[in-house]
Amino acid sequence: MTREHGFKSTNDVKEEAIIEYFRKNIGRRVFILTEAFPFMFIGKIKSLVEDMAVLDVETTSIPALEGKEWVVHIHSIEVFYVETGIGAKIPHLKDS
Repeated sequence: MTREHGFKSTNDVKEEAIIEYFRKNIGRRVFILTEAFPFMFIGKIKSLVEDMAVLDVETTSIPALEGKEWVVHIHSIEVFYVETGIGAKIPHLKDS
């Protein structure tokens, strides 16, 4: 989205960068904290549909909601970490 004078807002640039980062990391594990219930997700990024990330969720803050596909709106993400192979791994919080 551009403003009347042709410049994008900082929020628009930030949102586009997050969407592109998620798109580049489809298939990788991700940890997400959101401001909305259920607040925490650990799982794999399956795809992106416009500005929504489709996740194959392993773990959430609510065990009854685990093992399902969730769609998380990029706007609702407060904090995230993608396991890229460089840096720390996201722990598996479930017994296998």
